[in-house]
Amino acid sequence: MFTGLVDDVGLIEHVADTPAGRDLRIASRYTDLTDGESIAVNGACLTVREHGVTSPGHGWFTVAAVVTTIDRTTIGGWCAGDRVNLERAMKLGDRLGGHLVLGHVDGLGRVLATRDAGDAWLVDLELPPSMQRLMVDKGSVTVNGVSLTVNELLPTGVQLSIIEYTRRHTTLGTLVPGMAAHVEADVLAKHVERLLSPWLRSPGAHTLATALTELQS
Repeated sequence: MFTGLVDDVGLIEHVADTPAGRDLRIASRYTDLTDGESIAVNGACLTVREHGVTSPGHGWFTVAAVVTTIDRTTIGGWCAGDRVNLERAMKLGDRLGGHLVLGHVDGLGRVLATRDAGDAWLVDLELPPSMQRLMVDKGSVTVNGVSLTVNELLPTGVQLSIIEYTRRHTTLGTLVPGMAAHVEADVLAKHVERLLSPWLRSPGAHTLATALTELQS
C-alpha cells in the first residue's frame, strides 16, 4: 500500500531482458532496504530482489517485471538513463498525505496536451474508456505513481493541474504530448463500480445515478 507521495526519483542503471520479463537495477537514495520489500516504481508495485550501498546516502536495488506487468505498463520501453518516480510502501501509522494507492496500474493514459497556467502546469490526459467512468471531478488519480487531483473531466479523459513543487520533485515535468503514463484509478471507485455492475448491466440502468436509485429501492 502506498500514498502516491513520491519520496525519491531513481535512475535506471541497467536493464536486462529475461525469459520471464525484465530485470532492472535502479540507483536511489535508499540505503536501508530489505529483501522482498515493495517499492512503487512509476506507480507499479515491484519487489526488491537485491540491494546495496555505493556511498553514504546513495544505494541501489534490483527489481524484476514479469511478462504480465510488461504487457500492462511502459516498463518494456525503459532504458538505462531513464528516471523513475519511487515510493516505499507506507508503514501503519504513517501520515496519509495523498490517497490510498495499491501500486496496480489499471491502464495507460496518453498525454494530449500540456500548458502553463499561472502557478500550475496543466496536463490533458486521455484515458481508456474503461477508466473514464472511474474519474470524478476533484477526485483522486495516480499518474506515474504520483497522487493527483482531477482538475477537470474531459470528453475522453481528465485534466491534471500540477503544482511547481510536484513538477520539480517527480518526473511529471517531462511529460509531453503523445507520451504514455501509468494510471491507477481510486480503489474506492473500482469497488463501487464492481458492487454496482449488476445494476449497471441491467436493461434500464444506463447511468450510475439510475443504478444507485435501483440499489436503494
